[in-house]
Amino acid sequence: MMPVRPFAAHPFAVLAALALAALAALAWALCAGSLAVSPGEVFSAIFGGGDGEGMSVGVVRELRLPRALACFACGGLLALAGTLMQVLLRNPLADPYILGISGGAAVGALGAVVLGLASPWMDAGALGGALAAMLVVFGLAHGDGSWTQTRLLLTGVIVAAGCGATITLMLALAPAAQMQTMLFWLMGDASGASRPWPALVVLAAGLAVALPFGRDLNVLARGQLTAVVLGVDARRLRRALYLLASLFTAVAVTLVGTVGFVGLVVPHLVRLVLGNDQRLLMPAAVLAGGALLTVADTLARTLLAPQQLPVGVLTVLLGVPVFLFLLARHSR
Repeated sequence: MMPVRPFAAHPFAVLAALALAALAALAWALCAGSLAVSPGEVFSAIFGGGDGEGMSVGVVRELRLPRALACFACGGLLALAGTLMQVLLRNPLADPYILGISGGAAVGALGAVVLGLASPWMDAGALGGALAAMLVVFGLAHGDGSWTQTRLLLTGVIVAAGCGATITLMLALAPAAQMQTMLFWLMGDASGASRPWPALVVLAAGLAVALPFGRDLNVLARGQLTAVVLGVDARRLRRALYLLASLFTAVAVTLVGTVGFVGLVVPHLVRLVLGNDQRLLMPAAVLAGGALLTVADTLARTLLAPQQLPVGVLTVLLGVPVFLFLLARHSR
């Protein structure tokens, strides 16, 4: 017997509710903080035109809006990458970091910190490290001319282990003054995310590219042999979507660091509610992941203000009870 999903019959209502939740999360992120800003002031700051006056306008435009958009974009990218990885690897424990891309980004970013380079070089190091790890994994996993799930997964695990050892060595040798910056980046830190527009463009373009493959992914989820029989070019589809998911992960990690849990659990949460139709699952995961990371970051900077908490810790604390509750209600 198939599990009962009471909302699966109304998928567009669920998508509309998730869109409203995402807008509410963004609105709260713009209003909340050490300087309380009313919704009317937020609206005037964003849509009022002109340069605007007053501290609230500067806080909203220069600090909170870029950070909120960066969190939404990165949450959406991680959730979308996790959705693709779980289908491609047919593994419920697959997440965006499973191929070692986050480890490569961490090595690049922390290397820039150890060398005392400025923040733009840290972003460049993270992106370069992520792309280098991606090239290594896909190059070594290619083997005899084809990628297999097992070969790709094992290569990613080994590369991630190597990056993890390198990170541990860098933390052990780093000066005490740089330790907090390095640890915050490893646990997720959106405080320096002042340029969200590239990530938003990648998210919108990536979702537009991935959605047409939703039907093929539904077939591929039933097994590669079934996909081939039904006319799906499984090898080509896998290659394209592996690279796309890796790019999503690299962009997200570069912007906010290694934020765990979002890419692993958000696809499962949405799947428990909507079912396994990838054409609905992908946009729903983007909205839910973006909303979750935005709420977590708002809590991270307001709970103990002016002290900020690592956003990765908050994503776990928010997501675990919700996931366990839904899992208990959907025992199958």
